[in-house]
Amino acid sequence: MNDFAAALQSGSILLREGLEAMLVIAALAAFLRRIGALRQVKELYLGAIAAVVASIGAAVVFEIYFNGAHDDRLEAAVMIIASGLMLYMSGWLFLRQDASSWQTHVQRSAEQAVSRGTVLSIALIAFLAVFREGAETLLFLHALAGSSGGWSRGLLVGIIGAAVCLIGIFATMQWVALRLPLRTFFLATSAFLFIMGLHLIGGAVQEFQEQLLIPYDMISAPEWIISLGINPTWEAMGAQLIVAAVAAVSMLAARLHRQSV
Repeated sequence: MNDFAAALQSGSILLREGLEAMLVIAALAAFLRRIGALRQVKELYLGAIAAVVASIGAAVVFEIYFNGAHDDRLEAAVMIIASGLMLYMSGWLFLRQDASSWQTHVQRSAEQAVSRGTVLSIALIAFLAVFREGAETLLFLHALAGSSGGWSRGLLVGIIGAAVCLIGIFATMQWVALRLPLRTFFLATSAFLFIMGLHLIGGAVQEFQEQLLIPYDMISAPEWIISLGINPTWEAMGAQLIVAAVAAVSMLAARLHRQSV
């Protein structure tokens, strides 16, 4: 394999697997920066760094004991937990979209604007977002290196190029977030986390379907939907609709309660 082909393959692996995690971390970092909770950004990054270390450990275990195959049930469990946390944060942001209320919080103390439990949830989301694909990414890159004559210059160039792209996406999201009206930013971040949570529900269902634990009944869907990694089955759509309905009722009830207090 020549250097260009190796760079293209390694870069596409890291970009494909890392983009979703980068978007989640960038959105959460932008939120913390936007409300002035700069010290809490460190805990977000520590969660991501811990996930990288855990991913390396998991990749070594899978390589040694499972012949390089990851555990679908473990990935499904991680997806479900991450989805729950993302849906929680989505609702939390949606209920706190009032700009004047947040301005009062920030004027008092940025660190009091988010509770300790919320910060831990954010750090755990970062951990799970990276860990969910981290070990698999390392296994893919290791397999690519093994089949292309080792960690060649082209393979490393592809990894570095993809990393630069991910950093550029991260920086762009921070720049855009600082220029959006606060209410718009909160609503956009809430919607993004909600969509990501539903996406992970579909992914978890797919992992169980691959283990033949859940039936697999295809929906007639356009190819572009499938290419986005969306699970085009009735089982996944049913689970997502149920979660969305529960979330909508919960948000409505919480909002009515806040207005009545």
